[in-house]
Amino acid sequence: MKVLIIMGSKTDESVMQESSNWLNWFGIENNMVVASAHRNPDKVRDLMVHARANGYGAVIAAAGMAAALPGVCSAYTSLPVLGVPLEGGLQGGIDALYSIVQMPAGLPVGTLAVGKAGARNAAVLCARMFALSNETVAARLEEFKANEYKI
Repeated sequence: MKVLIIMGSKTDESVMQESSNWLNWFGIENNMVVASAHRNPDKVRDLMVHARANGYGAVIAAAGMAAALPGVCSAYTSLPVLGVPLEGGLQGGIDALYSIVQMPAGLPVGTLAVGKAGARNAAVLCARMFALSNETVAARLEEFKANEYKI
């Protein structure tokens, strides 16, 4: 299985590269895509509707300000969606954090910390989910733990 990292803007790539770097360390294939819930809603829908068939086992969705992207992703897939709030609106990304964490019942988005810490933790959560059925990833998680949670 692999992880789809989706972000609303190319400017988010410097933060979300952290997710990719950490997933790579765990040996988890991943792809980064720019698709905005507001600017490219059809592209987002297409990515999510076909995500499972394209071999993805989870989605990391990152957005700032209104941060609609993680919720829209959750609406179009049954895969786990992990939301990473990004700075860009109110100081500290609090607007994005509130937007992602306040999802309606039935449309869950696992919400992480704002910024790079959240991007890294999203990768670790994916590793923990995949480790349930992948011994190689499980072994990397044990190595990560023994290394005091550092890659």
